[in-house]
Amino acid sequence: MKRINPRILIVIIHDLVASILAWLLAYWMRFNLDIPTEHFSTAILVLPFVMAIQAILFWRFGLYQGIWRFASIPDLRRIMLAVGVAALAIPAIITLVQPDQVIPRSVLLMNPVLLVFIMGGSRMAYRAWKEHSLIRVLEPAAVPVLVAGAGNSANALLRELHRHAGRWRVLGLFDDSEFRIGRSIQGIRVLGNLSEIVSHAKRLEVKDVVMAMPSAPHEVRHKIANSLAKARINVLTVPATDDLMSGRVSVSQLRPIELDDLLGRDPVALDDAGLVDLLSGHTILVTGAGGSIGSELCRQIVRFGPAHLVLFEQSEFVLYQMEQELATEFPLLKISYVIGDIKHSDRISSVMAEYKPSLVFHAAAYKHVPLMENENAMQALRNNVLGTYVCARAAVENGVGKFVMISTDKAVNPTNVMGASKRLAEIVCESCQGDGATQFLSVRFGNVLGSSGSVIPKFKEQIAAGGPVTVTHAEIRRYFMSIPEAAQLVLQAGLMGKGGEIFVLDMGEPVKISDLAKLMIRLSGHKEGEIEVVYTGLRPGEKLYEELLADAETTLETPHAKLRIAKARHIEEGMVAEMIDWVSSTPNAEDALVRERLQQWVPEYVPQQN
Repeated sequence: MKRINPRILIVIIHDLVASILAWLLAYWMRFNLDIPTEHFSTAILVLPFVMAIQAILFWRFGLYQGIWRFASIPDLRRIMLAVGVAALAIPAIITLVQPDQVIPRSVLLMNPVLLVFIMGGSRMAYRAWKEHSLIRVLEPAAVPVLVAGAGNSANALLRELHRHAGRWRVLGLFDDSEFRIGRSIQGIRVLGNLSEIVSHAKRLEVKDVVMAMPSAPHEVRHKIANSLAKARINVLTVPATDDLMSGRVSVSQLRPIELDDLLGRDPVALDDAGLVDLLSGHTILVTGAGGSIGSELCRQIVRFGPAHLVLFEQSEFVLYQMEQELATEFPLLKISYVIGDIKHSDRISSVMAEYKPSLVFHAAAYKHVPLMENENAMQALRNNVLGTYVCARAAVENGVGKFVMISTDKAVNPTNVMGASKRLAEIVCESCQGDGATQFLSVRFGNVLGSSGSVIPKFKEQIAAGGPVTVTHAEIRRYFMSIPEAAQLVLQAGLMGKGGEIFVLDMGEPVKISDLAKLMIRLSGHKEGEIEVVYTGLRPGEKLYEELLADAETTLETPHAKLRIAKARHIEEGMVAEMIDWVSSTPNAEDALVRERLQQWVPEYVPQQN
C-alpha cells in the first residue's frame, strides 16, 4: 500500500481542523456567541458527517496535489469549488441520515464562507511567510520607488520585488500607452505617462526611479534619465535582457543606470546559422585576446562552440584574467592561453603551425592616440604595421582560411600616428590578399564604451574625486558603440567577407563629449555647477570630428544594415615591401622621421599642428 506523504497528511489534518472550526464558528456567530445546549448537541452530533463529506470532496477536487509555498489563484478556486459542492451536499445528506436534526439555515450559509477564509487564508499566509512578503509590515523603512514602464519587464520586476520584498516599495508605474494609464499591474497603479514621472516623484518625495523598459528606443531612455538626473533623482535600471535570458541575474537585481544603457543602440541582428558554420567546430586564434575588443570576441566566439580557441596575448596579467573567466564558465571547451608578441615572427609562425587555426581575429594593437604621438611613434608603427604584417604572412604560410583585422575610424584621413599606422595595417592586409588561399579583411569602427583608455572610465574617476572633469574641446564629438555590439559586428563582417574588403560599421550619430560629461555628472547625483567641466585643448594628434570613410573612398551596401564596404584607393606596387623593410631595419627612428615617412605612405595623413 502506498504511504501518504507526511506533509500531505499534515495538510489533511489542517483542513479537518479547519472544518471543525468553521462549523462551530458558524454556530457561535449564529447565536451571538452563546450557543443553546440543544443546538450545541446538534452541532456536535452532525459534525462527523460534515467532516467526512468535506474531506472526501477536498480529496476528489485535488486540494492535496498543490504545494502551499506556491499557492495561487487556481488553488483558491479549487478550494471554493470543493467547499461550494460540500455546502450543497451537507444539508441533503444530513436530511437523509439524520432527518430529526434541524440545522439553522444561517449556519449552512456561514459555514462555507468561514471555511474558504480559513483554508485559503492559511495557504496564502504560508506562501507570504516563505517569500518574506510580510516583511513590508515588519520593515516599513522599505525604500519607495516609481517605475518607468508598464510592460513585460515591469510586470516581471514587480513579481520579483514582491517575492523578495523588503528593500523596495513600488508606489506607481508610468507608461506612454493610453490603454495602460489608470490600470493596475500586480496591484500597482499606472499613474500617468512618462513625462509626468518627475512631478509625481517630487509630490511623493521619491528619490529613486527604476527604468523597466529595456526594449524602448535609446532616445526615450536618454530623455527620461536626463530629466530625472536634472531633478536629482537616482535612476536605476533592470539588468540587460541577455543577462536575464541567460539566468545570470534576476530582474530584481537593480543597478544604477550606466551610459551603455543610454547610448546603446538597437540589438545587432546576427546570422546565427552562418556564424555556426564559420565558428563551430573550428580552431580560432585571437590576437590581443586580453584587450577590450579581443576579450569580448572570445566571449562571443565560445558561445558557438569552437573546436579549439587560442588566445594570443602579450600581457601575462590580462591573459590570466581571461583564463580564470573562461575556465570557470566553459570548463569543457578546449582553450589555449599563449603568451607572445605579434612582432616576433618565430613565435607567431610556431603558434600557427602548432594549432592550425582556420580563422584569425587580429585585435592586437597600440591604440592610445596621445601616447603614440610623442616618444612612441616608432613603436606604434612597429606594433600596428610590422606586427600585422608578421601575423598576416604567418596566416598565409599556414593556410589560414580567413584573417580579420580590427581597424579604427582614426585610420580615415588620419591626423595622428596611431590612425596612420592603422591605415597602413589595412594596406598590409590588402596587399596580402591573393598571395595564398587566405581571405583578408579589415573592420573599422569608432570608440567603444568602457574600453581601456576610453573617456568614460576617466570621467567616472574624475567625478568620484570631486572633479574637475576634463574635456579637450567644447565641440569635440565621437562615435560610440558598446563593446558587445562591436564584437558581434566584427563576427558578422568576418562571415560576410570574401577577401580584400574594408568593412565600416554603422556607428550611429556622433556624441558631443561635453554633453556626455554633463550627463555623467547628473547621473552621479550632482548638479553641473557642483563639479566643474574644464576644457584643456586638443591633445597631440587629436581632431574634433572622426570620420568613417576617407574622401576618396566610396561605400557599397551589404546585406547587413549596420555594415558597409569601403572601396580604398589603389596601392602602389612595391610600397608595402619598402615600408616593411624600413620599419624592420629602423627600430629607433625619431618621431619627426616617422611622420615624414607616414606622409609618403599615407598621402591623406596630415599631422596635427599643435
